[in-house]
Amino acid sequence: MAAPQESVVHGSKATGKVAPKDLPSTDKLLRHCVALVDAHGHTLVAGQARALLDGLRALAVAGELTAQAAQIESLAEALSERVQAKLAPRMRSVLNLTGTVIHTNLGRSLLADAALQPLIELMSGPNNLEFDLATGGRGDRDSIVEGLLCELTGAEAATVVNNNAAAVLLSIAALAGGREAIVSRGELVEIGGAFRMPDVMAAAGAMLVEVGTTNRTHARDYENAINPKTALLMKVHTSNYEVQGFTAAVSEAELAAIAKARGVPLFTDLGSGALVDLAQWGLPREPMPQEMLAAGCDVVSFSGDKLLGGPQAGLIVGRREHLQKIRKHPMKRALRMSKLPLAALEATLRLYLQPEKLTETLPTLRLLTRPLAVIEAQAHTLAPLLQGAVGERYVVAASPMQGQIGSGSLPVERLPSFGLTVAPASTRGQGRALDALAESLRSLPRPVIARIAEDKLWLDLRCLEDPRHLSDQFPELMESLA
Repeated sequence: MAAPQESVVHGSKATGKVAPKDLPSTDKLLRHCVALVDAHGHTLVAGQARALLDGLRALAVAGELTAQAAQIESLAEALSERVQAKLAPRMRSVLNLTGTVIHTNLGRSLLADAALQPLIELMSGPNNLEFDLATGGRGDRDSIVEGLLCELTGAEAATVVNNNAAAVLLSIAALAGGREAIVSRGELVEIGGAFRMPDVMAAAGAMLVEVGTTNRTHARDYENAINPKTALLMKVHTSNYEVQGFTAAVSEAELAAIAKARGVPLFTDLGSGALVDLAQWGLPREPMPQEMLAAGCDVVSFSGDKLLGGPQAGLIVGRREHLQKIRKHPMKRALRMSKLPLAALEATLRLYLQPEKLTETLPTLRLLTRPLAVIEAQAHTLAPLLQGAVGERYVVAASPMQGQIGSGSLPVERLPSFGLTVAPASTRGQGRALDALAESLRSLPRPVIARIAEDKLWLDLRCLEDPRHLSDQFPELMESLA
């Protein structure tokens, strides 16, 4: 008969509980884990060893620590797991099966290969971020993308900051700081994160003047509000909601005429800001910066990581005299883009020089225009595979779905799609069963993000271009649910 395995100290038997004194010292555990220390350094491994042993001593005091857990091999394995967990990135690649293509919480737009490939070379060595290669003197980082933005929008000048909220804040501060800015009450929007237009006005140092009503604003409302203190007329595209019914709004062209006649600049915040007409692919139409400039707007701002399909950025285009004020404002340096997103933005904008190829080269547009028949065929292929993974507790079906563009773009429009619905086989404990399935999906090596509605879990496949990214994880899903 084999002798019982001994714990690390004091001869305690492998069965039963151990006391705090039966745990090894930090030094002893580290001497047993030399390879781990060599691989990751003493500081990290020792810190995790101390944390591990402190936690186990607390269990031992409570009489809940088994001798098996106190074995040196068990401790070494637990320490290795702690070190790997500590080094694991918090930001991970996930599968977006929510049905929202440009998902704010899932990183919004996907960068194109053309934007990703140059980044390693550019970021791993010196680059001409603020160096003029032609003159050999100091350069301006705006010049990297200004020419492209002007060519694509017809603007006289352009600048960029780190997001569109910053673009709005900076533009108001530069053009209306200390003076009045007029906005329709129907356009005093709040976007994600409680970012409210009145608060932005206050932070920018401008005095907000509201005109019109929530649902109806007329040209005379703006005209009557303009006075010697007025510095700016502002138009906000309500991209994340829509007022319907008895409504009225003043167009950019009409408002531009008023602004020009009274000698006041007009600033338009487009938010999502598509650079191409989405209607040509059967998608709902969004206003474009070049249209706003052609209509007479003096300054237009829009996002880089929504419908444009690039990195997070706030793009400001318009008349040169106003852009010069914006560039010279002290806030501009605090809000400027860093070299990595700026390089990605330039590469993304270059794709627009070949607009006929955008559905191939721009991931966001490629996903939005995926043929419904392709998505449906994918759903029918994956349905029996997923059924095998979830077992008899659930019922899987290939189902038509309605997705959306997302990130505040076209909020009431829906994208016909297809995917998989998973319903508990029993009506008893439906909520717990669905939560357990959603949790198991999120715990996969490449987490799967779905949505729960109508007593089902919905996996919209519009954003799943390679089905193997999902199906290859079904064995882990089966194990997790078991």
